[in-house]
Amino acid sequence: MNGLADTDWNIDQFEDRLFEILSDSNGKVSVAKFKSILAFSGLKDTDPRLKECMTNFENVLQSNQPDHQDSAKSMDYYGGLYLDKKTFKECIQENIILISKSMKNDFIVPEWQSFKQEIDKIYRNCRNNTNGDVASYIPQLARYSPDFWGVSVCTVDGQRYSNGDTSVPFSLQSCSKPLTYCMVQSTDEYIERVHKYVGHEPSGRSFNEISLDYQNKPHNPMINSGAIIVSSLLKPELSLPDRFDWTTKMMSKMTGGEHLSFNNAVFLSERETADRNFALAYYMRENKCFPEGTKLHEVLDFYFQLCSIEVTCESASVIAATLANGGICPMTGEKVFNSAAVRNTLSLMHSCGMYDYSGEFAFRVGLPAKSGVSGTVLLVVPNVMGICLWSPPLDKWGNSCRGIQFCQELVNVYNFHNYDNLKHTEKKMDPTRRRMDTMSQDVVNILFGAFNGDVSALRRYYLLGLDMNIADYDGRTALHVAAAEGQEQAVRFLLEKCSVNVNIKDRWGFTPLDEAERFEHPEIVRLLQSFREIRDHPESD
Repeated sequence: MNGLADTDWNIDQFEDRLFEILSDSNGKVSVAKFKSILAFSGLKDTDPRLKECMTNFENVLQSNQPDHQDSAKSMDYYGGLYLDKKTFKECIQENIILISKSMKNDFIVPEWQSFKQEIDKIYRNCRNNTNGDVASYIPQLARYSPDFWGVSVCTVDGQRYSNGDTSVPFSLQSCSKPLTYCMVQSTDEYIERVHKYVGHEPSGRSFNEISLDYQNKPHNPMINSGAIIVSSLLKPELSLPDRFDWTTKMMSKMTGGEHLSFNNAVFLSERETADRNFALAYYMRENKCFPEGTKLHEVLDFYFQLCSIEVTCESASVIAATLANGGICPMTGEKVFNSAAVRNTLSLMHSCGMYDYSGEFAFRVGLPAKSGVSGTVLLVVPNVMGICLWSPPLDKWGNSCRGIQFCQELVNVYNFHNYDNLKHTEKKMDPTRRRMDTMSQDVVNILFGAFNGDVSALRRYYLLGLDMNIADYDGRTALHVAAAEGQEQAVRFLLEKCSVNVNIKDRWGFTPLDEAERFEHPEIVRLLQSFREIRDHPESD
């Protein structure tokens, strides 16, 4: 931990400190304020990892206000709920590890608000893109408005952000291909077996072309022929209903239990317009591509069903984040896939995931991704985050126009491209970089927070166990700087919550009170004087 040895830190100590900095003058913590701080770091109050904490808040609220309505659980819902120290600690203790990570800013994207602002900028830029046409080969896709545009982000730590039409269901279509490929490798023996039937090379041909590689196999699992073969390998010992049930349960694990459904109308339309896929299947059967005993029509029905599974931007971002997290769902902590299966899947998404645009996408964006004709793009930033982009208008390659633009602008801003870590690349932002990387920066960070009146930053440093009386080479502390700059809220926080030394002198002999007087901040002068009197004469209080 930065500035705090593990041996000096324990859960009870953290809970006490957290209560100290959040409590008001009456010695109570506002639940609404507590939730807003969690949200500031990227956590949603619907996060399953906070379930016990939120249930405890709800129980306290209902016991205090039995007639309280359960209609809209916004920040206002808990607006009147204040907890004393004992109750607050009891409510949060079951989820204290996650809460402590949030409060100490110990997530993969520490500057979450800045990251959100950049995502918002890119989102707005792409919204003005009116290129492309909505897919029309089946009526269910053609009915989507070309104005739909949604972006959802889920990091490997479960930080969430969404903008736009992120709760509208849409079918996965070809975005199901990397998921079924990952599923079929769920055991070690299948990791090798799957590539006896399907290759792993970019085809250089159209995604639905009737062709095989030099070994008479489909080129890769990301084109239609390869995905049909993978479907035949997925739990072949089960009946069709049981196979579909098993697959949807696996996908539900990837979403962390968020939205996942099946659109029967899409399935029927897919099957009705599947002449090319039937032709591919018969061609592959003629060339003995399928495992022995495969029931062709049953496999095709299963493949169409997989394409007809529906998600939302929000639930699909968790799927992408599960892949980014090595097969472990960030919202539940459940290991869904083994790491080798995820590695293979991301490798093929990188080289073959964007139809005939895959090579260009790998060159310009340099990240694993998979698109679908519903307008979906699943984008994976390995070890960092998963992003789902959805906008129905497609370009000539069948990729979402807004989705492609978003990906390109994202890697222009952040160093996410696979080769941005090489020396001498142009300067880009790294959202995973922490402002407080070394002990030598402690002074700079605390004084800078005081200079800007950034109470949230000061709160974070205090929770990390840093010495809030720490001084620079001139002996100036955070209280000196905040007093000189007229940052009243920062001064109040340092005095009330951190109990810093009000009489400390810098190298020139000035105290924080002297600084406030010199720079003419009368409110801060009165505040410092009152605290000096309390500290000097505690008995008279």
